[in-house]
Amino acid sequence: MIKFDFTSMCNYDNDLMSRKDEVLQKFKDSYMTGWTKKIDSNLVQDIIATSKEIKKHSKCLVVIGIGGSFLGSFAVRKALAPYFKDDDFKVIYAGTTLSSDYINELLDYLRTVDFSVNVISKSGTTMETTIAYTLIMQLMREKYNMEDIKKRLVITTDPVKGTLREEVNTNGYKSFPIPDDIGGRYSIMTAAHLLPLAFSIDLNKFVEGYYLGNEYIDQAFMYAVCRKSLFDQGKIVENFVVFEEKLNYFSEWLKQLFGETEGKSGVGILPMSTVFTRDLHSLGQFIQEGNKIIFETFIKIENSSKIEFKSYDLHHINNVVLDSVRVAHKSGDVSSILITLPEINEKYLGEIIYFFMLSAAFSGFLFNINPFNQPGVEVYKKEVRENIII
Repeated sequence: MIKFDFTSMCNYDNDLMSRKDEVLQKFKDSYMTGWTKKIDSNLVQDIIATSKEIKKHSKCLVVIGIGGSFLGSFAVRKALAPYFKDDDFKVIYAGTTLSSDYINELLDYLRTVDFSVNVISKSGTTMETTIAYTLIMQLMREKYNMEDIKKRLVITTDPVKGTLREEVNTNGYKSFPIPDDIGGRYSIMTAAHLLPLAFSIDLNKFVEGYYLGNEYIDQAFMYAVCRKSLFDQGKIVENFVVFEEKLNYFSEWLKQLFGETEGKSGVGILPMSTVFTRDLHSLGQFIQEGNKIIFETFIKIENSSKIEFKSYDLHHINNVVLDSVRVAHKSGDVSSILITLPEINEKYLGEIIYFFMLSAAFSGFLFNINPFNQPGVEVYKKEVRENIII
């Protein structure tokens, strides 16, 4: 069971608690909550079967997508992967950068191995995805005939419309849908993330754990209340703190989830992230004694692997440091919230992901904004379109 400490180092506004029925009703009435509905078990088994089929003829899968089409699966893969053991089957991400060095080195590598591609875009028009997909498809056509490409290409997109759906209909490519009632940053329980994850984790355990997260509705609302209360006290930056390097990209996923959900109409909490103890030696001074605009959410892991140092278990030392940092930062007027996972595995990652998505949605409603859109992202895209045609 995941544990939560909202109150020992955080003061919250009781008046916000009175908005619970209002917020839950708004959530219930929202169309964009398809991620709370149970995924079809046949779809999950199809995803697993597809991953096994890809492994028969490929040494790696190139996942092409950005933002909500990329960060969820990448974060979970990193959280569950060993630190130093290389995977027999590689999952490589593209479309996340316009760096010519990255793309050139990727193409050079792909020329040396048999590979498959999973392109992910709901609209089919995302610039970074389109560029990477076009360049990688040029290489695929050089290496493989059309029948081979049909075996090696999987498209995850809108179920009925868009340029990628047209490609599927024209060429008969394998495809998976991204339902219309699920937005990118809330799409972890779709094929956009489940297919890349199927190569390295127990997908059934992850799916099972995810829906257990529905048990934390009350805690998710309480977390949203604490965050909004701290914002009203002038704490406009939330620092997501982890003490395990493998959770670094999970923090990046949290930054996208809360940043895109809340950052609109001139409001919202700016998310940042740190990996302690590493970042205690770079940002610790500012957090302790600098501008008092920060509060923190610590993610603690109760159990981990064992190694002894001077009669102490090293993981115990790590957690003692975590508890000590919270106390020290509180003495410097830095409030914090503590979330404790029993361990890092598929089940608990599924649970905590669902919890955070619930809380992000509730937070949006407490800020009186739509938690499911991201109109600001279109501003830079419009500016790019005026300077270059993709």
